Amino acid sequence: MALLIGRKIGMTQLFEDSGKVTPVSVIEAGPCPIIQVKTRDKEGYAAIQIGFDEVKDHRATQPMKGHCKKADVGPQRIMREIRVDDDSAYTVGDTVDVKVFEGVNKVHITGMTKGRGFAGTVKRHGFKIGRKTHGSHSHREPGAVGQCATPARIFKGKKLPGRMGGVKRTARNLTVVQIDPENNLLFIKGSVPGANNGIVFIKTA
Repeated sequence: MALLIGRKIGMTQLFEDSGKVTPVSVIEAGPCPIIQVKTRDKEGYAAIQIGFDEVKDHRATQPMKGHCKKADVGPQRIMREIRVDDDSAYTVGDTVDVKVFEGVNKVHITGMTKGRGFAGTVKRHGFKIGRKTHGSHSHREPGAVGQCATPARIFKGKKLPGRMGGVKRTARNLTVVQIDPENNLLFIKGSVPGANNGIVFIKTA
């Protein structure tokens, strides 16, 4: 399983030779330096720790600087661990880039969705709008939500107004349209979770 950390740049479109237009999301995938290699002998499992988006020294903590200094790389803003089958195939200080997705057709992409703030039930849950007629006072109201004498409360999980967006979501089985190894770009068909410049995690499906 290949996993890479990236940044969503935005959306554009690609034209095929037949003239067909494909909407794609452009992701800057890597390069991600290997900061640590965990072995079965020492940690009990095989994994590698990769980083993304190097930050300036004055924005990094002393533990972060010391941890990354062992791999001879600058402090990284994002660090994630990946389970691997063979830990001997990786070396601290090496770089993992978008080439790991060459030949891959489908990927899972995880990101933080756009924050929409406080939203009502129509926008948040797709409730039906009330009649827009004379005398109606319930155009966008959720309707009756309470109970009678028993149980005299609102059940947990009831769809109500509240904070919308800003949660972690995974879009599964997205199609890889094109790879640009020179610029570390990954072109994914359709949209991916998150706003522009948001951090995303790409994993083989």
